Amino acid sequence: MKLNEYRDKCWQIAESRGFHIEGMPFPTVVMLVITELAEAVEGHRNNDWANVEEEIADTFIRLFDLAGRFNIDIEAAVDKKMAVNEKRSHKHGKQY
Repeated sequence: MKLNEYRDKCWQIAESRGFHIEGMPFPTVVMLVITELAEAVEGHRNNDWANVEEEIADTFIRLFDLAGRFNIDIEAAVDKKMAVNEKRSHKHGKQY
């Protein structure tokens, strides 16, 4: 599947399962993504790689759903940003 197909499928599944609360603000939706990453870190702390993989997958699902909620053409956005990154200096001139 292409990225926008994942976006549409993740959005549709979340919608059909009642996860789309009308008027949910953008910061709240972003925090749901961050929560999945925090759960991945917890899995790593517990040496549970299966859980890490699951939570990373959940992170992508939340990101695709976010893109669907806010009508983001994620394929175009990623392509555009990668083109910018290809022209940047090593580590953007920073230590990390």
